[in-house]
Amino acid sequence: MGEEEGASTSSIKTNPKLTLLPLIALIFYEVSGGPFGIEDSVRAGGGPLLSLLGFMVFPLFWSIPEALITAELATSFPENGGYVIWISSAFGPFWGFQEGFWKWFSGVMDNALYPVLFLDYLKHSFPIFNNMIARIPALLGIAVSLTYLNYRGLHIVGFSAVSLAVFSLLPFLVMGVISIPRIKPKQWLVVDFNKVDWRGYFNSMFWNLNYWDKASTLAGEVENPSKTFPKALLGAVVLVVCSYLIPLLAGTGTLNSPSSEWTDGYFSEVGMLIGGLWLKWWIQAAAAMSNLGLFEAEMSGDAFQLLGMSDMGMLPAIFSSRSKYGTPTFSILCSATGVIFLSWMRFQEILEFLNFLYSIGMLLEFAAFIKLRIKKPDLHRPYRVPLETFGVTMLCLPPALLLVLVMCLASATTFIIIWTRPDLNKKFRMKPRLVFFQI
Repeated sequence: MGEEEGASTSSIKTNPKLTLLPLIALIFYEVSGGPFGIEDSVRAGGGPLLSLLGFMVFPLFWSIPEALITAELATSFPENGGYVIWISSAFGPFWGFQEGFWKWFSGVMDNALYPVLFLDYLKHSFPIFNNMIARIPALLGIAVSLTYLNYRGLHIVGFSAVSLAVFSLLPFLVMGVISIPRIKPKQWLVVDFNKVDWRGYFNSMFWNLNYWDKASTLAGEVENPSKTFPKALLGAVVLVVCSYLIPLLAGTGTLNSPSSEWTDGYFSEVGMLIGGLWLKWWIQAAAAMSNLGLFEAEMSGDAFQLLGMSDMGMLPAIFSSRSKYGTPTFSILCSATGVIFLSWMRFQEILEFLNFLYSIGMLLEFAAFIKLRIKKPDLHRPYRVPLETFGVTMLCLPPALLLVLVMCLASATTFIIIWTRPDLNKKFRMKPRLVFFQI
């Protein structure tokens, strides 16, 4: 036993920690992965204006507050587990379990989007994927193949995330440069309020600017987290916003396409119209690589979250069983099953369910952030948001109102499914009360 512990300790010591640049790239993939999927914001916004304004304004009262809160809590609890630990510390293990369930389920929904987005880009070159007979086997094949890669331990970390981010963003930078002589700024001001789909618009904005807290589950793997985490979150906010605005400014400023054409995968068409067939294929290749990275990163995070909850006594021991590759086999299969089940849904349907569940979890995180400021004022906080209790409450208020708005805009179908969800949880809901959790 002593030898095993020694070997494990030695392994941990020799394991390289995440430094600033790789952590920025990893957060970028957890939040964004590039502008793939933001096209629908132009359609839902009735033109370019609301889409551009959204990606300029929303980060100020959503992304930045969430990033600041994540920076403080991740450096206060620099352990793998992230938000489950925060909630357990503030409200006890029962609510920690609820947070874990909501965030895991929203993560599985998020992962179900990536095979859908991948095929949405391919269908512009291969129309056969508009046909459900071809689309369903393709979705299953993608999900199963990437799940197997995750089982083998293939995941995006460190400089592999940096390489994929560069590859995914480079064609859009080239597109931006090529488009400069042809841009007509007045086209950015176009909006038809009669065509605005507010539910779709807010869901698109929200989905493309959330998950800043996801990297907290890897806080134990970061070198000098008290300094690295805040810098990485700031760098990632800038990178994500620029990766959205540059392609949108180039595409909407150059082309006079009706807003109805801006649907998922349309950037490949924009690339062809601006640069030619070579740029279209480059964007599609970037989309494929980006979705590969996003899927692998998300599934890895979701699976290891279940493993961590099992280690804490919140889930049965089978969730912590590992394969010979060190990956949590049952947790991966559980996450993959959810992805396959949800992949048949339309993009906006998945988006709405995902955002609703994510909103519930984030409201709990904001409450825990304020509760820990009051309950544990002497908690060691290597990075502290430079505001007192009233100030951080005001910081949380605008994003909390946005969360409530997103939930209120949900369809009746979403409400029905969400409110029947407790029945799925009956067999687990007593388990967290048995956990002795001490911070």
